Amino acid sequence: MKPRTLFALFLLAATLVSAADQSLTELVASRVDHDYAALSAFYLDLHRHPELSLMEEKTSRKVAASLRESGFEVTEKFGGYGLVGILQNGPGPTLLVRTDLDGLPVEEETGLPYASKDRGTDPAGRDVPVMHACGHDVHMTVFTGAARLLAGLRDRWSGTLVFIGQPAEERGIGARVMLSEGLYRKFPKPDFAVALHDSATLPAGTLGTVEGYAMANVDTVEITVRGVGGHGAYPQTTKDPVVLAARIVLALQTIVSRETRPIDPAVVTVGSIHGGTKANIIPGEVKLQLTLRSYSDGVRAHILEAVRRICRGEAIAAGLPDDLQPVVNVIADDVANAVYNDPALTRRVRAALVGWFGADKVQTIMPEMGGEDFAEFGRTTEHVPVCLFRLGAVDPTKVAESERTGVPLPSLHSSRFAPLPEPTLRTGVTALSAVALEILKK
Repeated sequence: MKPRTLFALFLLAATLVSAADQSLTELVASRVDHDYAALSAFYLDLHRHPELSLMEEKTSRKVAASLRESGFEVTEKFGGYGLVGILQNGPGPTLLVRTDLDGLPVEEETGLPYASKDRGTDPAGRDVPVMHACGHDVHMTVFTGAARLLAGLRDRWSGTLVFIGQPAEERGIGARVMLSEGLYRKFPKPDFAVALHDSATLPAGTLGTVEGYAMANVDTVEITVRGVGGHGAYPQTTKDPVVLAARIVLALQTIVSRETRPIDPAVVTVGSIHGGTKANIIPGEVKLQLTLRSYSDGVRAHILEAVRRICRGEAIAAGLPDDLQPVVNVIADDVANAVYNDPALTRRVRAALVGWFGADKVQTIMPEMGGEDFAEFGRTTEHVPVCLFRLGAVDPTKVAESERTGVPLPSLHSSRFAPLPEPTLRTGVTALSAVALEILKK
């Protein structure tokens, strides 16, 4: 065959593929348009009625019902109020898609007509306001919309979808509970796992990806600084835990500044300090609460060791005996592992997003020191590649105003965080569907 003929055939094939891609893009856009009223109603209902971690009973039931209506085989109450939806569609890879379900104990101050006024009972038994201040209502809406869309496009992909509704993400335990219950043994083991998370800084209609570390290890530490209390007028008769706590707080700052390589990200924050009851009483103890952030397991281990060493060293310097050394307690139920976006999978995700939205709508974002227990799905012995990408959720005019004035936007977990539903929901459903269609393409 002549080279010219070969080239002509190549151009024809490329044209046909491009036309097919364009046809699929238009088909997805049309179906999202048709589904948008239902998506909006679902989102507003979830936003009005959030539930706290480990208490997501009604939320889980709503998401499960939506998956079931789309043709998924659904298992409920798996790992607390977790749910697993399976849709098998011939040979091919298995893709896990995760959403989180829980809200936060925050009183909503957005002023929105659909703002949450619901309340709940926290683990300590206190009555608290509840709000979807981290956008999990966005995640669930996008998740169910993508499930519905993909179920209606089974002629365009081949493989197995495993859609996971995960409880207790805000407490960092939901993923571990589902995995310990046998998620990868009792259901199809995924070849890939993806999730999206809304962003409080990216404009609605845009997306963000990052290869490698995307979110941090998170450790919560409580320190009880002990001493010998007494009268404030006679400090020489005491061992003052307030002064010792202050010395410990200052010494902890050297872990990052003098014990960690400057190119290794790390954070040591003392977020809470409580002690004493009256000005003229030296108390018997002071309590500190810390959050520690890192990426590598080595840096993580060093920070924890350094916290213990500094506490003991400062107490010895203050003359405290062994039986009054500070008590350092790492809170096992408030831990998250770093999210490491598999580079090869992330490049596939990014290519799919750029192909659908254009390069100007897909940003390369910086890693963050926030925590996300989605990492757990990739840290088992199966070593499933994972990718967490970002969905812009902020009114573009507010982003521009923030950039102009320097006034920060309300962050995730803020009582004033208010995602812009349109076009956030539309972009999210399209993006998650595009990624699934890429990974499961025929």
